Amino acid sequence: MDVQTRLAHLFRAGYPLLYLVTHEEDRAVSALQEAASALNRQLARWTCTRGWTGAVSDASQDPVAAVQAIAGREFEQAVAVLHDPHPYLDDPQVVRSLRDILPACKARGTTVVLLSPVLRLPPELEKDTVVVDYPMPDRSDLERIMDYVADSASLPVPDHLRRPLVEAASGLTAAEAENAYALAVVRARAWNDDAVRVVHEQKAQMIRRSGILEYYPARETLDDIGGLDLLKDWLRRRARAFGDDAREFGIDPPRGVLLLGVQGCGKSLTAKAAARTWGLPLVRLDLGRVFASLVGESEANLRTALRTAEAMAPCVLWIDEVEKGAAGVAASGALDSGVTARVVGTLLTWMQERDPARPVFIAATANRVDTLPPELLRKGRVDEIFFVDLPDEGERRQILAIHIRRRRRDPDRYDLHALARATDGFSGAELEQCVVDALYLAFDRGRDLAQQDLEEAVQATVPLSRLRGEEIARLRQWAADRARPASSRTAHRIDGRRISL
Repeated sequence: MDVQTRLAHLFRAGYPLLYLVTHEEDRAVSALQEAASALNRQLARWTCTRGWTGAVSDASQDPVAAVQAIAGREFEQAVAVLHDPHPYLDDPQVVRSLRDILPACKARGTTVVLLSPVLRLPPELEKDTVVVDYPMPDRSDLERIMDYVADSASLPVPDHLRRPLVEAASGLTAAEAENAYALAVVRARAWNDDAVRVVHEQKAQMIRRSGILEYYPARETLDDIGGLDLLKDWLRRRARAFGDDAREFGIDPPRGVLLLGVQGCGKSLTAKAAARTWGLPLVRLDLGRVFASLVGESEANLRTALRTAEAMAPCVLWIDEVEKGAAGVAASGALDSGVTARVVGTLLTWMQERDPARPVFIAATANRVDTLPPELLRKGRVDEIFFVDLPDEGERRQILAIHIRRRRRDPDRYDLHALARATDGFSGAELEQCVVDALYLAFDRGRDLAQQDLEEAVQATVPLSRLRGEEIARLRQWAADRARPASSRTAHRIDGRRISL
């Protein structure tokens, strides 16, 4: 159901108070106007700078007087839109005035619409208000915007670039998309690959401004990950599962994975590589930045972030160290008035009920399991839970070779077998840092990287597994009958479970 139809149904049903949340004021007003016109209703709009305009004309800029005026007969069977009311909803006179006019609105078929980019709903109005989240532009909307910019520049868009340009702008508001397309034309002076790159760059900047989501250009591949063969095979088998042929075959898009395990062993790298392997955009959600001081704002921040991810679908939503954002759910009522519980509840509900037609693959990572809410571990919210353990000797050799090759050296020049044996208990991140430290040593000594430099760097490193061995043992014990091993080479470390493939 499109938003105009939903608004029309709410108007006809006599709902007296709606809260329409969006940054796209022009699109929202257009939708309200269409819904009102379809029912032969007048639309009146109030702003703090111009007062009432449209069906009712009143220059009063006082918010209390503006709300009280809605009870008048000139608003009968009208849609009264209050623009940016959120700063005034802390005023008890405004809130009381809204509550006072609701009976008259119900009797006269008047609908009051609070139009704001911020959901700030006082408790007194919660039970009387229907919150409507205005949707982001879909692909057909973006295509119309792109064609509008193309017509303005007298530069038709080549057919082979239409889809890449639309996908590049997915997740942006209409105004942001129009600006990005206009800048792409100005910089590239044509619709070409450079124009697509400019739109991607603009999207990364615009999404980053929210402070909650961050757009990542996917550069890593599964070949950049040493070990984790079972996890990589699982991801490769689902590479084609987002296409129409998979729907026709009866397959729903994959929902996600929870990657649990030791720090620095490739969980975040796997999330990035999955997006690159599948050719999907990657967006990182920072749950810690969702929380805000005002009542209801944290939940609104999360809903906005999830709507943006859905607008970019199909995409990969990377939730890094999810346990930090979910910590304290059990004690949330005593510590933060239930904010954490409501935010996590909103996320879990969305994970369970999200629309398969807008596939968002969740790649959640966690280093600790004791602080995770049990509901997150239930099947249906993610497809699988993988345990990512420390690499064994063969995997350490692969990881060292990857990082030496990335620094433009030939791994065959070094005794990786000896280095792999000497680095028992090292994580992938620690192995990479050993290569980096060895390069500093070689550079300081005025020569190229040598075996001696690598060995000295290894000897100087104290791996995390020595400091937190008991914690890693508890993780392995928990994963024994609750998670799949990410690597066939380390599956034997998970006591109580052996998998034969």
